[in-house]
Amino acid sequence: MRFTPFKLICISSFFLVVFYNQSFFKAILDSYPFSWKTIGFIGSLTIALFCFIVLLLTLLSSKKTLKAIIISLFIISSLSSYFMDSYHLVIDDNMIQNIIETNLNESLDLFSLKLLGYLFFLGLLPTIFIFKVEVNYYTLKINLIHKLKVISTVLIILVIMFFTFSKAYLSFVREHKPIRYYTNPLYYLYATGQYITRLTRGKELAFKKISQNAHTALGDNDRELIILVVGETARADRFSLNGYHRETNPLLKKENIINLPNMYSCGTSTATSVPCLFSHLGREDYDANIAKSTENVLDILQHAGASILWRDNNSDSKGVALRVPYEDYKTADTNTICEPECRDEGMLKGLQTHIDKTSNKDILIVLHQMGSHGPAYYKRYPKSFEKFTPACKTNQLEQCSTEEINNAYDNTILYTDYFLSKVITLLKQNTVKFETAMFYISDHGESLGEKGLYLHGLPYFMAPKEQKHVAALMWFGEGYKIDINGLKKSASNAYSHDNIFHTLLGLMETKTAFYDQTLDIIGDYQHDY
Repeated sequence: MRFTPFKLICISSFFLVVFYNQSFFKAILDSYPFSWKTIGFIGSLTIALFCFIVLLLTLLSSKKTLKAIIISLFIISSLSSYFMDSYHLVIDDNMIQNIIETNLNESLDLFSLKLLGYLFFLGLLPTIFIFKVEVNYYTLKINLIHKLKVISTVLIILVIMFFTFSKAYLSFVREHKPIRYYTNPLYYLYATGQYITRLTRGKELAFKKISQNAHTALGDNDRELIILVVGETARADRFSLNGYHRETNPLLKKENIINLPNMYSCGTSTATSVPCLFSHLGREDYDANIAKSTENVLDILQHAGASILWRDNNSDSKGVALRVPYEDYKTADTNTICEPECRDEGMLKGLQTHIDKTSNKDILIVLHQMGSHGPAYYKRYPKSFEKFTPACKTNQLEQCSTEEINNAYDNTILYTDYFLSKVITLLKQNTVKFETAMFYISDHGESLGEKGLYLHGLPYFMAPKEQKHVAALMWFGEGYKIDINGLKKSASNAYSHDNIFHTLLGLMETKTAFYDQTLDIIGDYQHDY
């Protein structure tokens, strides 16, 4: 079988439009229900997508690269299709970052027979066809002429369609911008370009130190022992402390907890939220490159003389703990509680020894949980915590009922409740020597099937509340000098990850020019700061 380059490009583009864009067409039909009034515009969008793919392949391909580019698109687009169709995820630049930073265990959680099916039928089979087909390449001069003809024809078609449906397109651009996020492969290619540009720009930034003037507050003669627990994928509305009808916090409700029911995340993914909540920038001004090239609150506290320790049972610190002591608890080499999944509770082993060794300093310990990381929620808790049944026992959430997904997820929250109670128990053992406190906050939320959405990571402006409204709470030891009753009265105020930087400085009683008491959750209630 012999094809011209143009014919191969057209066939490949047609195949990509028809078989890899289920989510795109679903999004269109949700906004433009199929009827005689909309059929023309829907058809024009289909042709436009085809034309743009043809244009892209024509511009990028050459005799040496045509097959390689098309094969790469088929393989990557098959995976993109799987995640968009199964979980309604969007492959933007933040998702590209998540994919690159995902470790092996997280990747295995996403593995399924359905994914293999997508990869085989939409990736491997088209690849075999492209590999075997023979292409009659033109001379350089004729090839250039053909390219100009193709580009001119495609541009004319696009212009004609735009003017034919100009009102519809103007409305589409203004009111239905999110639909373009589902164009496969166009949007993930655009997002990859954005990500690469961001990385390139980041390398040009000089590292900025902001900790030089940090110091412990005058008159602070007591040592602080603060444990910050960074949760994973914990929704606020699944904590019974926030009114959830199931008892998911049976142990925490017995403690004198300051619950923060109106806390919102900086992003909808770990890669964004974790560095953002330790940064002084705030969500509106947050830039990953600036954050990466600037000291964070851990650097400030360490410069002020505090002992910092980061223990991680998640992917990693996303660059936050590069300049402080870091311990990996994702393997049995360090975590003594693995079955085979390493449990968050294992991060507490040996922690008292660390506290005793550094008892002459203020201490901040960060515990980064595996928490409720999906889609394999059933792996995130020991069997003894499977209170809500039947629980979904697969990572293919579409195979489970809504009840089964909710049960599995709620069991992860139940285990987090247990873990946090163990943290509090450890702190209680140290109230004689230290002012002790625990601060728990999740990095982002999670969609569990609401509106057909699963997992997290949607662009912030289009993400549902479930992915942004996160669980957060505080606990203080008896010796911590704070007005608990006053703090409880303001606990229901609206807070966000923007408050974490300043609240950590407040908890550790550290002064710096970057501290803003108005953003410190406990700032008005400390007696000696």
